[in-house]
Amino acid sequence: MNATARVVSVGTAVAPHRLVQSDARAFAEGFFARDVQGLERLLRAFENTGIEERQLANELSWYREPHGFPEKNACYERMTLELSLRACERAIERSGIPRERLGGVVFVSTTGIATPSIDSILVQRLDLPRNIRRVPIWGLGCAGGAAGLAIAASLVRGDARPVLLVAAEICSTTFVHGDRSKANLIATALFGDGAAAAVIAPADKGLEVLCGHSQLLDGTADVMGWTLGSEGLQVRFAKSIPSIVHEVGPDLLATALHRAGCAHEQVEHVLVHPGGAKVLRAYEEALGVSHDRLRHAWDVLRAHGNMSSVTVLFVLERFLAEVAPTGGVGVVLGLGPGFSAEAVVVRW
Repeated sequence: MNATARVVSVGTAVAPHRLVQSDARAFAEGFFARDVQGLERLLRAFENTGIEERQLANELSWYREPHGFPEKNACYERMTLELSLRACERAIERSGIPRERLGGVVFVSTTGIATPSIDSILVQRLDLPRNIRRVPIWGLGCAGGAAGLAIAASLVRGDARPVLLVAAEICSTTFVHGDRSKANLIATALFGDGAAAAVIAPADKGLEVLCGHSQLLDGTADVMGWTLGSEGLQVRFAKSIPSIVHEVGPDLLATALHRAGCAHEQVEHVLVHPGGAKVLRAYEEALGVSHDRLRHAWDVLRAHGNMSSVTVLFVLERFLAEVAPTGGVGVVLGLGPGFSAEAVVVRW
């Protein structure tokens, strides 16, 4: 069985509390004032991220106080479920596919833990078939949206039934009150909370998913990830990420296109995870694409910040709403912990 897999709908949801970047900067200036050398220089990151506002699970005052891992993870579970339900309802409604026809659900997240996994609760709350195939995926971080799309499409091709892809991240619950590191400061300038869902189906219309390609880089575990401490998941990432985009971007794209049987000159659309302004500029330089061709990623970054795995699906939603299909080849790209790179070749 080798059905065609197409994205027929996307739905998104954002957290309830709006945070403008100037307020985030003021928070960081007061919070890190006595602990970080060269603070004024580091605070310029808030103006340089390309972000104007984000949406968080809690009011800004909540983050001024310490919270233990159990409390933060309870917030993660509650908000992940709430936002995922909203995103899924929108995606299912927009797809026009009866929910009893869904044959699988792929759930992607990295910013908290839950057992039973959140997808088991979603199945019940959405009244999906109880014999639905569930694939919970944890730990892919910012690469999770692209990887989840490839995995969901492979399930569709193998089973010829629609699959619901869900990505949900409450990045703000990983803010560690006792961590006064530069990495934690930069995280306060970047991350937001949200969820996205997509229905991938063996359909005649929609964005066709041709193939996915994954590349793991040896010896790069320290580039991005979590350190588990008494206050929970503590962010770990290196300033070398833009240089890694330059290093792996061209080969990642070339290999993915080769697997799909496509040539570089056929690529009309480039959809990338907007990790930050430096990362987007690195994509533009490494792949030789103009600022305008990444405008959907820049727009999502400006309006929502970096929501880890969720963000590239927000980009996909904007792209599908604004760009008419021409049958052109496109790529969806993301980088995440491992350090790993994910590419999905599509046709729209």
